[in-house]
Amino acid sequence: MSSRQKRGAALDPELLLRAYSIGIFPMAESRDAEDVFWVEPRERAILPLEGFHLSRSLGKTLKQGRFTHSVDRAFEAVIDACAQPAPDRADTWINRQIREAYTYLHRIGHAHSIECWDAETLVGGLYGVRIGGAFFGESMFSRRTDASKAALAHLIARMRFGGFRLLDCQFMTGHLASLGAVEIRREAYLQLLGTATGVANADFGALTRGEPDISGARIAGLLRASG
Repeated sequence: MSSRQKRGAALDPELLLRAYSIGIFPMAESRDAEDVFWVEPRERAILPLEGFHLSRSLGKTLKQGRFTHSVDRAFEAVIDACAQPAPDRADTWINRQIREAYTYLHRIGHAHSIECWDAETLVGGLYGVRIGGAFFGESMFSRRTDASKAALAHLIARMRFGGFRLLDCQFMTGHLASLGAVEIRREAYLQLLGTATGVANADFGALTRGEPDISGARIAGLLRASG
């Protein structure tokens, strides 16, 4: 199900948060599109926090410290990287309105990024929206093998540690399925959504409070301890 908003109109941040709270999110036809449309999938992909599949190879990547992990250090660089063409997509649904709206949500604490670095080079990451104990994953990118998977592992560890209840992945892909994502009907999703957004004490920053970065080895250890 979808509907369009007025052509060229800015995305109002309060409207955007209200839409997420009832299971709706915006997309654009292409990076250069002048409008967005609102989407409410009949089938929703979620990744149960206790169902994340930490493969042996990804665990090895994390333990070896192949990447340095950070949070909210480079939000705009992450969203720009997610908007770039990739081997599996020639275009993107992230247009100007979406970039501006989510950057503002980041400034007021409702959107976050996870980054993976190789020395000082940003090589992978993801971003999304937070309301209560729900995190709505928007997009991810990878410029090194396993970089986006490592970023997702970081997100899962952070959500478990911070008392979150729901990781919304929007649409199912083979990549997400291999990591433990499942698809549920809209009605079941809305029940989970209502419970998760009502969690008042979820803390996205708890995992690294006072620390600029986190090691892959610590992420792997947290996932194995709580998995």
